[in-house]
Amino acid sequence: MKDNKSAYNASIYDSHIVNVLPYYREYTAQIIDLVDAAGKKNIKWLDSGCGTGTLTMNVLAHRSDVQFTLCDPSSKMLKEAEEKLEGQGISFLNVSSQELPFEDEFDVVTAVQCHHYLTVDERIDAEAKCYKALKDNGIFVMFENIKMSTDESDDITLKRWVNFLKEHGNSQEDVEMQLSRRGTEVLPITIEKHIELLREVGFKSVNLLWASYLQAGIWAIK
Repeated sequence: MKDNKSAYNASIYDSHIVNVLPYYREYTAQIIDLVDAAGKKNIKWLDSGCGTGTLTMNVLAHRSDVQFTLCDPSSKMLKEAEEKLEGQGISFLNVSSQELPFEDEFDVVTAVQCHHYLTVDERIDAEAKCYKALKDNGIFVMFENIKMSTDESDDITLKRWVNFLKEHGNSQEDVEMQLSRRGTEVLPITIEKHIELLREVGFKSVNLLWASYLQAGIWAIK
């Protein structure tokens, strides 16, 4: 029985995800580069849907002026993060983005590969809570599985992803499992829809950060 909404239990997530999501390590690199370019110092940073804490680990290896709060709806994921980041003075909270209790508190809020399990209405709730958690001029960064703008382009990109999965050691059974989750457990929307929803909840600037295959990074300013 799975202990979170991803395809893999928390204890094996890190070792498997790099062979499922193309350029997975690039997500962290892009986020760090963006926050550095924004020039923020002594940052209060909320990572919602933190998973095993990999983003936080990499940020703290890069800079020391960040105070993290990590949230995740999976207690098992949160336990992995707590063990990975023990002694770093981090706060942990077992809640989803839709349940975030914060207001005007953080300079940066991130949500990486965690909102694509939500319906559109649930995404609006989640992103509104992320917006509320930010200080004015705070930065929100999300990375998500996406859908292409037409069925034709979606089919082409799915074929590219299947090729990636096979080239990275996934069995035919694993490939079929991943494909079966799309549209059932994982509910991707287009980049255009992502931008529309973020504007709807109030962000004054919404921008594409990065995109490849069936994933995209989008950032916004409160």
